[in-house]
Amino acid sequence: MKVPVMMLSSVPELHGYIDKSQLTEDLGGTLDYCHSRWLCHRTAIESFALMVKQTAQMLQAFGTELAETELPNDVQSTSLVLSAHTEKKAKVKEDLQLALTEGNSILESLREPLAESIVHSVNQDQLDNQATVKRLLTQLNETEAAFDEFWAKHQQKLEQCLQLRHFEQGFREVKTALDSMSQKIAAFTDVGNSLAHVQHLLKDLTTFEEKSSVAVTGQSPVLEGQQLIENRHYAVDSIHPKCEELQHLCDHFASEVTRRRDLLSKSLELHSLLETSMKWSDEGIFLLASQPVDKCQSQDGAEAALQEIEKFLETGAENKIQELNKIYKEYECILNQDLLEHVQKVFQKQESTEEMFHRRQASLKKLAAKQTRPVQPVAPRPEALTKSPSPSPGSWRSSENSSSEGNALRRGPYRRAKSEMSEPRQGRTSSTGEEEESLAILRRHVMNELLDTERAYVEELLCVLEGYAAEMDNPLMAHLISTGLQNKKNILFGNMEEIYHFHNRIFLRELESCIDCPELVGRCFLERMEEFQIYEKYCQNKPRSESLWRQCSDCPFFQECQKKLDHKLSLDSYLLKPVQRITKYQLLLKEMLKYSKHCEGAEDLQEALSSILGILKAVNDSMHLIAITGYDGNLGDLGKLLMQGSFSVWTDHKKGHTKVKELARFKPMQRHLFLHEKAVLFCKKREENGEGYEKAPSYSYKQSLNMTAVGITENVKGDTKKFEIWYNAREEVYIIQAPTPEIKAAWVNEIRKVLTSQLQACREASQHRALEQSHSLPLPTPASTSPTKGSTRNVKKLEDRKTDPLCLEGCVSSSLPKPPEKGKGWSKTSHSLEAPEEDGGWSSAEELINSSDAEEDGGVGPRKLLSGMFGT
Repeated sequence: MKVPVMMLSSVPELHGYIDKSQLTEDLGGTLDYCHSRWLCHRTAIESFALMVKQTAQMLQAFGTELAETELPNDVQSTSLVLSAHTEKKAKVKEDLQLALTEGNSILESLREPLAESIVHSVNQDQLDNQATVKRLLTQLNETEAAFDEFWAKHQQKLEQCLQLRHFEQGFREVKTALDSMSQKIAAFTDVGNSLAHVQHLLKDLTTFEEKSSVAVTGQSPVLEGQQLIENRHYAVDSIHPKCEELQHLCDHFASEVTRRRDLLSKSLELHSLLETSMKWSDEGIFLLASQPVDKCQSQDGAEAALQEIEKFLETGAENKIQELNKIYKEYECILNQDLLEHVQKVFQKQESTEEMFHRRQASLKKLAAKQTRPVQPVAPRPEALTKSPSPSPGSWRSSENSSSEGNALRRGPYRRAKSEMSEPRQGRTSSTGEEEESLAILRRHVMNELLDTERAYVEELLCVLEGYAAEMDNPLMAHLISTGLQNKKNILFGNMEEIYHFHNRIFLRELESCIDCPELVGRCFLERMEEFQIYEKYCQNKPRSESLWRQCSDCPFFQECQKKLDHKLSLDSYLLKPVQRITKYQLLLKEMLKYSKHCEGAEDLQEALSSILGILKAVNDSMHLIAITGYDGNLGDLGKLLMQGSFSVWTDHKKGHTKVKELARFKPMQRHLFLHEKAVLFCKKREENGEGYEKAPSYSYKQSLNMTAVGITENVKGDTKKFEIWYNAREEVYIIQAPTPEIKAAWVNEIRKVLTSQLQACREASQHRALEQSHSLPLPTPASTSPTKGSTRNVKKLEDRKTDPLCLEGCVSSSLPKPPEKGKGWSKTSHSLEAPEEDGGWSSAEELINSSDAEEDGGVGPRKLLSGMFGT
């Protein structure tokens, strides 16, 4: 290509070739042009074009990322993706706004010269620059609009995905809950073994239904799914089947609960019928047993008894089982083997009761029929008796063989009267036999209850030992046992295993041997009374067991064991069984004794009942005894605990300050007393604020009195509930007020027994020593046997040993006095055991007493008392 080149020597020559409008001012032209401004504009436009290009690329990349993102399968991940994308979108929008702001700024700077000078003409270059910037801004606006539309769709998709994940999560939770509850309701197969048990099961079912309703209603996604379908969610095909499945599960669960409720209602109806029949039979048996036999011998008595029986039998139409087959058919859906046997037993009892009534009716009808013809014995005529000579011994045979008419005259009325009188006597024998039969039936019922409950008790103990105690040693269960429960099996279960072996191997078999002779069951208890002491050990450990259970009751180990055993009650209910069982025996023995008063084993039953009550008292006392705190010694050294109880106590000390003494007299202290064989303890009762066994009181030890230095005054003026315990020759006097006069009398009698036993032991020891001395020493002179001298020496000997209050050697004479009359005692004014005194005091401390305080309190005055003697 050839381009001509013109060589010019001046600017005017240039004007000949190029118009002035195309030349700048420095070349003599009129073109408005600034090179620096042009460079600035071109640089800004190129920079803006690059920004637009980068922004477009960023939007394209972000759009690709959003399009390629896979939707998560859980709520948390979906929420995180939605949050991350929203954050990135905000950043992209921010960059877009920056680009738009930059473009608008460049366009404004291009238009600025035109705004300053209206006459200023726009050259082509400026027009091109403005066009370029406008094009870039338009491109940027279109890109932003397209991105906003894409983001709206993407955001809607993510939000719907999040809604779907929430729905699916709720669906899974509710489905799992429904499956679990369906399994639980399917496991509720028990129809109950008594009316109370069925009522308890119904209550549990209602509670379970309420909890399940709250759980399902609170988390049910069915309504949520229906709402999503109405809003045309993109996953309608997935939501609709899940809603239908969930609705089906809810309906199935509701139908199972309804079916279970219907079964329990049927069981409740049947048990109500059985219990009504049992009650009717028991009332009938008691009616027969309570009818007075002697009153039934008369016509009126027999008719009244018949009417009473007929009236009672009329109530059977409403209260007894009418047809057994009808019961089988109507309650077939709930009749398991145990319930079937129970129905049969109740029906058999009902039939036996009706049979007893029919026999009694037959007997009473006979008595009433015989009494309609009253007996009128005819006495022999007086003249016949006066005319008949008295036979001599030699002629007795001849007179006996006299005419038949004479025999008839003499013997006829007697024989008729005897034969007529024999009929009511036979009726009484028959009624007595029926009464004995009724009592025998009642005894068998009590024996059956004793055996049934004993077998159930043994099974429950075995279930606890195998299902809980043995599992604590199972290595496969070790991971479920909490740290606080490890190596504490003996604390939790106590000696339950020992109790189980005793009942399973020994006591249950001995009870079964008495099934044919229930009245002899008392001997079983008496022979095993020593073994029953194991319950005292169990009860003493119970507070520790309760405390451990409260700390670890939520341990997964217990929950797993309870689930395996299918127990409705937790372990603590079964740990209470031994305590409940030992208290049940005395009730059964009372019932057996009630129906065995004239039987062979009545005395054994009474003795067994007393022994069981003694064990219960010992258990109760020991529970109080282990609550004593602050005692330094060994409580076992104090001997057997005889009594314990709470009293108001006033103290009086000879050596105390006068004001202290007066204050002590008028201000009582609340003390809990523990009477042992060797000492009486004063403790302060403190109530605890816990629950269960922790709520039981504790006793803070305050002081103790040695029984060898204790005396009592049984009556205190002004109050029949008060008595005195004094110590060391009345240096310390404790006025004790019992809650009732009966409690006071019981305590006074028990203290008297302790002091009497000490006196007796002291007397026997003295006799033993005297006997040994008689074999080893020469015979004493008659003067040495004087009771006055002997007593004086004994007293002097004891006065020398006052520092050792436990020493009782030689403390009494060899003769034991008779008990004093009421209101009298003994005095030692003449050192004689027969001398009367008036203090009503009682002591076993062997020393002379001269107390002015006793006279003030209505006790002895200045007399000298021989310790060990008592009065009332």
